[in-house]
Parts: sequence; structure tokens; C-alpha cells
Amino acid sequence: MAEEATESAMDVMGLCQNIFSKMSTYLTGELTATSKDYKLLDNMNKLTSLKYVEMKDIAANISRNLEDLNQKSAALQPYLDQITLIEEHVVALEQSAYKLDAYSKNLEAKYRKLER
Repeated sequence: MAEEATESAMDVMGLCQNIFSKMSTYLTGELTATSKDYKLLDNMNKLTSLKYVEMKDIAANISRNLEDLNQKSAALQPYLDQITLIEEHVVALEQSAYKLDAYSKNLEAKYRKLER
């Protein structure tokens, strides 16, 4: 009976060692997976931070270019105003030319009547 108890105690100790060994392997795997997850999140955060810095630089460049375009547009505005004024004068001149043409045709018709 003592032999059976010793053998039974040895079996229990072997099983306990087996359970502790497997539990250690399981916990090591879980902690490794969690550690890798945190490393992945850290890498993703770093990449996201770099992307935001890149986007900030792009936005700053766009802002600078927009300011330059606004300055150039303001510098061109007097010339655009002159073009508009010239266009208005051309339209007025064109209307005068049509009136003159109509008047000359009317005059020519009267002259031909008188000539007959």
C-alpha cells in the first residue's frame, strides 16, 4: 500500500509538472502574442504619425501656393480691369460702326433716288 501511495504521489507530481509545463507554454504564447500586438500597434502609430507630418507639409505647401496665386491674381487685376474696359469700348465701337454702316446705306439709297 505504501508503494501504491508513493507511485500515486509520483503520478500526481508528474501530472502536476506536466500541467505546469503546459500552462507555462500557454502563458508564454499568450504574452508573446500580446507583446507582438503592442509592437504592431506601436509601428502603426509611428507610421500614422509620419503620414500626419507628411500631410501637414503638403497642406503648408498648398497654403503657400494659394497665397502666391492670390498675390498674382491681385497683381493681374488692374490688367483684367483694363481688358474689361477695352472690351466695353470695342462693343461701343462695334455698335457705332453698325450705325454708321446703316446710315451710309441710307445715304446711298437717297443719293441713288436723287440721281434718277
